[in-house]
Amino acid sequence: MPNISSAKKRMRQSEKRRMRNRVIKTSVKTEVRRFLAALEGGDTQAAKSEFRAVASVLDRAVGRGVLHRNTAARRKSRLAARLNQAAAPAPAPDVAPDAAPDAVPEA
Repeated sequence: MPNISSAKKRMRQSEKRRMRNRVIKTSVKTEVRRFLAALEGGDTQAAKSEFRAVASVLDRAVGRGVLHRNTAARRKSRLAARLNQAAAPAPAPDVAPDAAPDAVPEA
């Protein structure tokens, strides 16, 4: 425990900030969990709306100084990539199914 009054005040302030930051970080994690659950469920419409909510919460955390803007941008980018991957149609196979796997096409 600090003995100097300014150190005591600094400790009180940092405790308040820690609690505030913890609440914001928890809400970010909750929104990300909801988004991932919607994505795993296969509901792309729900996942899109949840992604907007995640982006909003991340931007709010940046505005309040809890997260760095690059951290939020990286998280949004990775989640958007997962959303786009889930929303994209399955790619068609390049090789015909009746072709031999070791057959080499002639030029």
